[in-house]
Amino acid sequence: MNWISNFVRPKIRALVNKTEVPDNLWEKCRACSAMIFHRELEASQRVCPHCGFHMRIGAKERLDSLFDDADYTLIELPEAIQDPLRFRDSKRYSERLKDAHSKTGQREAIMVAHGQMGGQPVVIAAFNFAYMGGSMGAGVGEGLLAAARLAVLQEASLLVIPSSGGARMQEGILSLMQMPRSVIAVDMVKEAGLPYMVLLTDPTTGGVSASFAMLGDIALAEPGSIIGFAGARVIEETIREKLPDGFQRAEYLLEHGMVDMVVPRRELRDTIIRIIMLLRQPTPPAEVVPLPTRDESEGRAPTDSGSEPDADAPEGGGEPAPEQ
Repeated sequence: MNWISNFVRPKIRALVNKTEVPDNLWEKCRACSAMIFHRELEASQRVCPHCGFHMRIGAKERLDSLFDDADYTLIELPEAIQDPLRFRDSKRYSERLKDAHSKTGQREAIMVAHGQMGGQPVVIAAFNFAYMGGSMGAGVGEGLLAAARLAVLQEASLLVIPSSGGARMQEGILSLMQMPRSVIAVDMVKEAGLPYMVLLTDPTTGGVSASFAMLGDIALAEPGSIIGFAGARVIEETIREKLPDGFQRAEYLLEHGMVDMVVPRRELRDTIIRIIMLLRQPTPPAEVVPLPTRDESEGRAPTDSGSEPDADAPEGGGEPAPEQ
Protein backbone atom coordinates (compact mmCIF):
# COMPACT_ATOMS: atom_id res chain seq x y z
CA MET A 1 0.00 0.00 0.00
CA ASN A 2 1.52 3.30 -1.10
CA TRP A 3 0.65 5.72 1.68
CA ILE A 4 2.12 8.70 -0.21
CA SER A 5 -0.19 8.21 -3.20
CA ASN A 6 -3.26 7.28 -1.19
CA PHE A 7 -3.04 9.67 1.76
CA VAL A 8 -0.47 12.44 1.41
CA ARG A 9 -1.07 13.56 -2.19
CA PRO A 10 -4.88 13.77 -1.96
CA LYS A 11 -4.61 15.93 1.17
CA ILE A 12 -2.08 18.26 -0.46
CA ARG A 13 -4.21 18.46 -3.60
CA ALA A 14 -7.30 19.28 -1.57
CA LEU A 15 -5.43 21.97 0.31
CA VAL A 16 -4.16 23.62 -2.89
CA ASN A 17 -7.52 23.46 -4.68
CA LYS A 18 -9.24 25.43 -1.94
CA THR A 19 -7.83 28.62 -3.48
CA GLU A 20 -8.48 28.67 -7.21
CA VAL A 21 -6.22 31.04 -9.12
CA PRO A 22 -7.91 32.71 -12.11
CA ASP A 23 -6.16 32.02 -15.40
CA ASN A 24 -6.46 35.64 -16.61
CA LEU A 25 -4.19 37.30 -14.05
CA TRP A 26 -1.17 37.17 -16.35
CA GLU A 27 -0.75 37.90 -20.04
CA LYS A 28 2.12 36.97 -22.29
CA CYS A 29 3.72 39.64 -24.46
CA ARG A 30 3.71 38.59 -28.13
CA ALA A 31 7.00 40.40 -28.75
CA CYS A 32 9.29 39.44 -25.86
CA SER A 33 7.26 36.55 -24.29
CA ALA A 34 7.38 38.21 -20.86
CA MET A 35 4.54 37.40 -18.45
CA ILE A 36 2.86 40.62 -17.28
CA PHE A 37 0.50 40.94 -14.31
CA HIS A 38 -2.89 42.20 -15.47
CA ARG A 39 -2.94 45.24 -13.16
CA GLU A 40 0.48 46.31 -14.34
CA LEU A 41 -0.64 45.90 -17.94
CA GLU A 42 -3.76 48.01 -17.40
CA ALA A 43 -1.72 50.72 -15.67
CA SER A 44 0.58 50.90 -18.70
CA GLN A 45 -2.38 51.08 -21.14
CA ARG A 46 -1.53 47.61 -22.45
CA VAL A 47 2.03 48.54 -23.38
CA CYS A 48 4.63 45.93 -22.41
CA PRO A 49 6.83 47.43 -19.65
CA HIS A 50 9.74 45.23 -20.75
CA CYS A 51 9.98 45.85 -24.50
CA GLY A 52 7.46 48.63 -25.19
CA PHE A 53 5.28 46.46 -27.46
CA HIS A 54 1.85 48.07 -27.99
CA MET A 55 -0.90 45.50 -27.57
CA ARG A 56 -4.30 46.01 -29.15
CA ILE A 57 -7.00 47.70 -27.11
CA GLY A 58 -10.73 48.07 -27.64
CA ALA A 59 -12.71 51.08 -28.80
CA LYS A 60 -14.03 51.88 -25.32
CA GLU A 61 -10.52 51.90 -23.86
CA ARG A 62 -9.51 54.31 -26.62
CA LEU A 63 -12.31 56.70 -25.81
CA ASP A 64 -11.67 56.53 -22.06
CA SER A 65 -7.99 57.39 -22.52
CA LEU A 66 -8.49 60.32 -24.90
CA PHE A 67 -11.47 62.39 -23.77
CA ASP A 68 -11.17 64.85 -20.88
CA ASP A 69 -11.83 62.99 -17.61
CA ALA A 70 -13.14 60.05 -19.71
CA ASP A 71 -16.34 62.08 -20.11
CA TYR A 72 -18.00 61.58 -23.49
CA THR A 73 -21.33 60.73 -25.09
CA LEU A 74 -21.81 57.78 -27.41
CA ILE A 75 -24.16 58.30 -30.33
CA GLU A 76 -26.64 55.78 -31.64
CA LEU A 77 -25.40 54.49 -34.98
CA PRO A 78 -27.86 54.41 -37.88
CA GLU A 79 -29.39 51.04 -38.66
CA ALA A 80 -27.70 49.19 -41.51
CA ILE A 81 -28.99 46.23 -43.48
CA GLN A 82 -28.10 42.92 -41.82
CA ASP A 83 -26.77 40.02 -43.90
CA PRO A 84 -27.85 41.49 -47.27
CA LEU A 85 -26.40 38.57 -49.26
CA ARG A 86 -27.47 35.82 -46.84
CA PHE A 87 -23.82 34.83 -46.84
CA ARG A 88 -22.61 31.53 -45.46
CA ASP A 89 -19.19 29.90 -45.39
CA SER A 90 -18.35 27.57 -42.52
CA LYS A 91 -20.88 29.59 -40.51
CA ARG A 92 -23.80 31.86 -41.28
CA TYR A 93 -22.95 35.55 -41.38
CA SER A 94 -25.89 36.32 -39.09
CA GLU A 95 -24.44 33.95 -36.50
CA ARG A 96 -21.04 35.59 -36.77
CA LEU A 97 -22.65 38.97 -36.07
CA LYS A 98 -24.36 37.57 -32.98
CA ASP A 99 -21.10 36.06 -31.73
CA ALA A 100 -19.25 39.36 -32.26
CA HIS A 101 -21.98 41.24 -30.41
CA SER A 102 -21.88 38.87 -27.43
CA LYS A 103 -18.07 38.99 -27.38
CA THR A 104 -17.67 42.77 -27.48
CA GLY A 105 -21.04 44.15 -26.41
CA GLN A 106 -21.08 46.33 -29.54
CA ARG A 107 -23.53 46.42 -32.40
CA GLU A 108 -20.79 47.19 -34.93
CA ALA A 109 -17.02 47.30 -35.29
CA ILE A 110 -17.04 51.07 -34.73
CA MET A 111 -17.98 53.35 -31.84
CA VAL A 112 -18.65 57.08 -32.32
CA ALA A 113 -18.56 59.53 -29.42
CA HIS A 114 -18.30 63.27 -28.90
CA GLY A 115 -16.81 65.25 -26.06
CA GLN A 116 -13.82 67.48 -25.39
CA MET A 117 -10.06 67.13 -25.53
CA GLY A 118 -8.16 69.93 -23.86
CA GLY A 119 -11.39 71.92 -23.79
CA GLN A 120 -11.84 71.65 -27.57
CA PRO A 121 -14.86 69.87 -29.13
CA VAL A 122 -13.90 66.56 -30.73
CA VAL A 123 -15.74 63.68 -32.39
CA ILE A 124 -13.94 60.32 -32.28
CA ALA A 125 -14.75 57.23 -34.36
CA ALA A 126 -12.82 54.26 -32.95
CA PHE A 127 -12.63 50.74 -34.38
CA ASN A 128 -12.59 47.54 -32.34
CA PHE A 129 -10.51 44.77 -33.90
CA ALA A 130 -12.18 42.20 -31.66
CA TYR A 131 -15.41 42.70 -33.64
CA MET A 132 -14.84 40.57 -36.75
CA GLY A 133 -11.35 41.97 -37.20
CA GLY A 134 -12.65 45.53 -37.33
CA SER A 135 -13.85 44.82 -40.87
CA MET A 136 -15.66 47.58 -42.73
CA GLY A 137 -19.23 46.76 -43.71
CA ALA A 138 -22.32 48.87 -44.30
CA GLY A 139 -22.67 49.51 -40.56
CA VAL A 140 -19.16 50.96 -40.34
CA GLY A 141 -19.84 53.17 -43.36
CA GLU A 142 -22.97 54.51 -41.65
CA GLY A 143 -20.95 55.16 -38.52
CA LEU A 144 -18.29 57.17 -40.38
CA LEU A 145 -20.92 59.28 -42.11
CA ALA A 146 -22.68 59.88 -38.79
CA ALA A 147 -19.37 60.95 -37.20
CA ALA A 148 -18.68 63.40 -40.05
CA ARG A 149 -22.16 64.93 -39.87
CA LEU A 150 -21.86 65.33 -36.12
CA ALA A 151 -18.44 66.99 -36.43
CA VAL A 152 -19.81 69.49 -38.95
CA LEU A 153 -22.90 70.16 -36.81
CA GLN A 154 -20.82 70.78 -33.67
CA GLU A 155 -17.96 72.50 -35.54
CA ALA A 156 -15.66 69.93 -33.94
CA SER A 157 -12.47 68.18 -35.01
CA LEU A 158 -12.87 64.61 -36.27
CA LEU A 159 -10.46 61.90 -35.13
CA VAL A 160 -10.75 58.41 -36.65
CA ILE A 161 -8.85 55.48 -35.11
CA PRO A 162 -8.88 52.51 -37.51
CA SER A 163 -7.92 49.01 -36.44
CA SER A 164 -9.12 46.82 -39.24
CA GLY A 165 -8.26 44.06 -41.65
CA GLY A 166 -10.15 45.79 -44.45
CA ALA A 167 -13.50 45.30 -46.15
CA ARG A 168 -15.96 42.73 -44.81
CA MET A 169 -16.06 39.88 -47.31
CA GLN A 170 -19.45 38.63 -46.10
CA GLU A 171 -21.07 41.75 -47.61
CA GLY A 172 -19.34 41.52 -50.98
CA ILE A 173 -19.60 44.58 -53.22
CA LEU A 174 -21.64 46.41 -50.57
CA SER A 175 -18.63 46.47 -48.28
CA LEU A 176 -16.41 47.82 -51.08
CA MET A 177 -18.92 50.64 -51.60
CA GLN A 178 -18.09 51.86 -48.09
CA MET A 179 -14.72 53.04 -49.38
CA PRO A 180 -16.14 55.94 -51.48
CA ARG A 181 -18.75 56.59 -48.79
CA SER A 182 -16.00 57.07 -46.21
CA VAL A 183 -14.19 59.45 -48.59
CA ILE A 184 -17.42 61.47 -48.89
CA ALA A 185 -17.53 61.67 -45.09
CA VAL A 186 -13.96 63.00 -45.01
CA ASP A 187 -14.78 65.60 -47.69
CA MET A 188 -17.72 66.85 -45.62
CA VAL A 189 -15.41 67.65 -42.72
CA LYS A 190 -12.70 69.23 -44.86
CA GLU A 191 -15.17 71.40 -46.81
CA ALA A 192 -16.40 72.76 -43.47
CA GLY A 193 -12.83 73.84 -42.68
CA LEU A 194 -12.52 71.45 -39.73
CA PRO A 195 -9.48 69.32 -38.83
CA TYR A 196 -9.59 65.66 -39.82
CA MET A 197 -6.99 63.48 -38.09
CA VAL A 198 -6.26 59.76 -38.26
CA LEU A 199 -4.54 57.60 -35.66
CA LEU A 200 -3.28 54.47 -37.42
CA THR A 201 -3.15 51.46 -35.10
CA ASP A 202 -2.33 47.79 -35.47
CA PRO A 203 -3.47 46.70 -38.01
CA THR A 204 -4.66 49.16 -40.67
CA THR A 205 -4.88 47.24 -43.93
CA GLY A 206 -6.99 46.50 -46.98
CA GLY A 207 -9.82 48.77 -48.05
CA VAL A 208 -9.54 50.83 -44.88
CA SER A 209 -5.99 51.93 -45.68
CA ALA A 210 -7.05 52.51 -49.30
CA SER A 211 -9.74 55.01 -48.33
CA PHE A 212 -10.29 57.26 -45.31
CA ALA A 213 -7.28 56.06 -43.30
CA MET A 214 -4.76 57.80 -45.56
CA LEU A 215 -6.64 61.08 -46.07
CA GLY A 216 -6.01 62.75 -42.73
CA ASP A 217 -4.72 66.31 -42.46
CA ILE A 218 -2.46 64.83 -39.80
CA ALA A 219 -1.57 61.12 -39.81
CA LEU A 220 -0.37 59.68 -36.51
CA ALA A 221 0.58 56.07 -35.81
CA GLU A 222 1.32 53.90 -32.79
CA PRO A 223 4.76 52.27 -32.61
CA GLY A 224 5.04 48.93 -34.40
CA SER A 225 1.64 49.14 -36.09
CA ILE A 226 1.17 47.20 -39.34
CA ILE A 227 -0.04 49.66 -42.00
CA GLY A 228 -0.52 48.73 -45.64
CA PHE A 229 -2.86 47.37 -48.27
CA ALA A 230 -1.88 43.81 -49.19
CA GLY A 231 -0.06 41.47 -46.84
CA ALA A 232 3.73 41.23 -46.92
CA ARG A 233 3.65 37.57 -47.99
CA VAL A 234 1.34 38.37 -50.93
CA ILE A 235 3.63 41.20 -52.04
CA GLU A 236 6.73 39.00 -51.86
CA GLU A 237 5.06 36.28 -53.92
CA THR A 238 3.91 38.86 -56.49
CA ILE A 239 7.17 40.74 -57.01
CA ARG A 240 9.35 37.71 -56.18
CA GLU A 241 11.67 39.76 -54.02
CA LYS A 242 12.50 39.86 -50.33
CA LEU A 243 10.97 42.85 -48.60
CA PRO A 244 13.15 45.05 -46.35
CA ASP A 245 13.10 44.64 -42.58
CA GLY A 246 10.28 46.48 -40.86
CA PHE A 247 8.29 46.80 -44.09
CA GLN A 248 4.72 48.08 -43.50
CA ARG A 249 5.55 49.03 -39.91
CA ALA A 250 4.75 52.51 -38.61
CA GLU A 251 8.42 53.45 -38.31
CA TYR A 252 9.10 52.40 -41.91
CA LEU A 253 6.20 54.53 -43.16
CA LEU A 254 7.46 57.49 -41.12
CA GLU A 255 10.89 57.24 -42.78
CA HIS A 256 9.24 57.22 -46.22
CA GLY A 257 6.88 60.13 -45.56
CA MET A 258 3.62 58.18 -45.33
CA VAL A 259 2.80 59.22 -41.76
CA ASP A 260 3.60 62.43 -39.91
CA MET A 261 4.39 61.14 -36.43
CA VAL A 262 4.83 57.86 -34.54
CA VAL A 263 3.62 58.52 -31.01
CA PRO A 264 3.75 56.17 -28.00
CA ARG A 265 0.38 55.47 -26.42
CA ARG A 266 1.16 57.37 -23.21
CA GLU A 267 1.84 60.55 -25.20
CA LEU A 268 -1.08 60.30 -27.62
CA ARG A 269 -3.59 62.42 -25.72
CA ASP A 270 -1.22 65.34 -25.11
CA THR A 271 0.05 65.19 -28.68
CA ILE A 272 -3.43 65.19 -30.23
CA ILE A 273 -4.54 68.08 -27.99
CA ARG A 274 -1.49 70.10 -29.02
CA ILE A 275 -2.22 69.46 -32.71
CA ILE A 276 -5.88 70.44 -32.32
CA MET A 277 -4.90 73.68 -30.60
CA LEU A 278 -2.47 74.51 -33.41
CA LEU A 279 -5.06 73.78 -36.09
CA ARG A 280 -8.02 75.49 -34.40
CA GLN A 281 -6.12 78.40 -32.80
CA PRO A 282 -3.05 79.00 -34.98
CA THR A 283 -2.34 82.42 -33.42
CA PRO A 284 -2.71 83.01 -29.67
CA PRO A 285 -4.58 86.18 -28.59
CA ALA A 286 -2.19 89.08 -28.03
CA GLU A 287 -2.12 92.88 -27.92
CA VAL A 288 -1.75 94.52 -31.31
CA VAL A 289 1.36 96.75 -31.25
CA PRO A 290 1.56 99.42 -34.01
CA LEU A 291 4.76 99.34 -36.05
CA PRO A 292 6.84 102.56 -36.17
CA THR A 293 6.82 104.61 -39.35
CA ARG A 294 9.91 105.00 -41.51
CA ASP A 295 10.60 108.54 -40.23
CA GLU A 296 10.31 107.44 -36.59
CA SER A 297 12.67 104.53 -37.14
CA GLU A 298 15.26 106.91 -38.71
CA GLY A 299 14.94 109.45 -35.87
CA ARG A 300 13.32 112.22 -37.95
CA ALA A 301 10.21 114.17 -37.06
CA PRO A 302 7.20 112.79 -38.85
CA THR A 303 5.97 114.87 -41.76
CA ASP A 304 2.41 116.11 -41.73
CA SER A 305 1.10 114.81 -44.99
CA GLY A 306 -2.36 116.09 -44.18
CA SER A 307 -1.48 119.87 -43.93
CA GLU A 308 -3.27 122.39 -46.17
CA PRO A 309 -1.44 123.63 -49.30
CA ASP A 310 0.27 127.05 -49.33
CA ALA A 311 -2.09 129.80 -50.44
CA ASP A 312 0.69 131.59 -52.40
CA ALA A 313 1.59 128.49 -54.39
CA PRO A 314 0.14 128.24 -57.87
CA GLU A 315 -2.40 125.58 -58.64
CA GLY A 316 -0.07 123.76 -60.99
CA GLY A 317 2.76 123.57 -58.43
CA GLY A 318 6.21 125.15 -58.75
CA GLU A 319 7.49 128.26 -56.93
CA PRO A 320 5.13 131.00 -55.61
CA ALA A 321 4.51 134.07 -57.81
CA PRO A 322 6.59 137.22 -56.97
CA GLU A 323 4.91 140.12 -55.21
CA GLN A 324 3.79 143.14 -57.33
